[in-house]
Amino acid sequence: MKIICGIDEVGRGPLAGPVVSAAVILPIGHGIIGLKDSKKISPKIREELFEKIIKISDVGIGVVSSRQIDKINILQATYKSMEKALYNLKRHPDRIMVDGFALPLKGIKSEGVIKGDEKIEQISAASIIAKVARDKFMKLVDSIFPEYEFKNNKGYGTKNHIAALKDNKATLIHRKTFRPVSENLPSKQITNTVSYKAQLSNQKHSLKEINKEINNWFKLNALIK
Repeated sequence: MKIICGIDEVGRGPLAGPVVSAAVILPIGHGIIGLKDSKKISPKIREELFEKIIKISDVGIGVVSSRQIDKINILQATYKSMEKALYNLKRHPDRIMVDGFALPLKGIKSEGVIKGDEKIEQISAASIIAKVARDKFMKLVDSIFPEYEFKNNKGYGTKNHIAALKDNKATLIHRKTFRPVSENLPSKQITNTVSYKAQLSNQKHSLKEINKEINNWFKLNALIK
């Protein structure tokens, strides 16, 4: 029996935060009911499905930071996160199915499925895993940057988020190559102040601790090697 892996990403569109991909191999006869596009499931049901999926499936996750997104662009960052997710699987799949378009990676043959998160249960499961993981990160960083309401908007460009961006300027986790972030970067006049440098130092420390917490959570749930 061929081992089928589904891959999906979450976070291509936001102005802040990482892009996260998941790769999922579901066991035959898994019995999980309700697998579909994560955007069409309530947070409570997503969390419940997440627990069911990781309990019985081979799951890998890949994360690429906002800083890396700015360096290599969001498309390449998405591919990189998917490659990382594949690497974190315990088994090598015989067939890889990706939501949208195939992965242009050497040595990896895959097939793209338009609206795959609605049609292929492995991709639906990957969508749920990636969504829950990314949302967890954005909820945690909300305490560092409360003005931006990341726990509610998850980094997407809502009206309140953009208003906060204009008032407070870009943070450490904003994607500086994305508009309107690129139009609201802190000026040298701001970044050279003692208060800004002190705030930035505290934020970097807090962000480092949150990244440790997330990585420990990934390991605890066998999402990374």
